[in-house]
Amino acid sequence: MVMLDFSMAPVGQGESVAPYVARCLEVIAASGLDYRLHAMGTILEGEWEEVFAVLQRCYEALKPDCSRISCSIRVDYRQGSASRLESKVQRVRDLVKQPLKTAQ
Repeated sequence: MVMLDFSMAPVGQGESVAPYVARCLEVIAASGLDYRLHAMGTILEGEWEEVFAVLQRCYEALKPDCSRISCSIRVDYRQGSASRLESKVQRVRDLVKQPLKTAQ
């Protein structure tokens, strides 16, 4: 399984990129993959081909009216592991043993 953390936004379209993020989130939600939106991007969980196909569709959703698009990507592959969006955070919570400010 792969966790892909990314942010994608147009350059030169004004200060707020929220409308473009919302456009990408519609694509992500329609994919059926598990995801988490956070303040600086979105994390997808799925197979390599699946998460990169969603990334491609996000790009295609912005491309018609964005002459320049910036995208930052981080990928974490771990063989055989699924549901890490929850389990990785829970593992740290268990170790810290106090309330944490998380996106969940």
